[in-house]
Amino acid sequence: MSDYLLEELQNKINYHFKNIDLLKEALTHSSYANEHNLKSNERLEFLGDAVLELAMSKHLFNIIDLDEGVLTKTRAKAVCEEALDIYALKIDLPKYLLLGKGEESTGGRKRPAIIADMFEATLGAVFLDGGFDEAYKIVEKFALPYFNDVNLFKDYKSILQEKLQSEKRTIKYEIIGEKGPANNKTFEAVVYMDDILMGKGYGKTKKEAQQNAAKSALEKEAS
Repeated sequence: MSDYLLEELQNKINYHFKNIDLLKEALTHSSYANEHNLKSNERLEFLGDAVLELAMSKHLFNIIDLDEGVLTKTRAKAVCEEALDIYALKIDLPKYLLLGKGEESTGGRKRPAIIADMFEATLGAVFLDGGFDEAYKIVEKFALPYFNDVNLFKDYKSILQEKLQSEKRTIKYEIIGEKGPANNKTFEAVVYMDDILMGKGYGKTKKEAQQNAAKSALEKEAS
């Protein structure tokens, strides 16, 4: 990636890296990393996921004077894949994504799961380079202004959890299958209430498949 693009992105997020290699890693999808023998952004994504949860927890703790259940449910919506996709697009992150040829040719640059992971990886990189306060500034600028929009999303897993917890039931999700090439997989998930199969769902990511399994269970309960 050119120095110009790296500088452009740093100007957009209003953070300039001391270690620019961290930003480069955050922008590197596993498909590109495999082709060029580089580190992918997967480890930074893992870290950024935790940073985002903490940042959202801090924000919600300050604005919602309600119990833990409401806070947890609201946070789940604010950090779901659909929400991350919105945040990332506000920075035009896909423009800076390094993708392998196969992933590029199958539309990976527009794939919500990849874009969401990239946003988390970028947060993780900022956290490592400049600390939590700098990462929080990015959440403050590119996520919190859209909080009301993402709060309208339906988090079917949380809805199902709340419903079945009130009945003192246990919930378990399993990924039971996957189809397609590595760069375009479809996952199949099931959800059990105790030992009873309640729903089945499919998705391009494991999270999406689990959400659709939960949705299927809720529709079954309502019918």
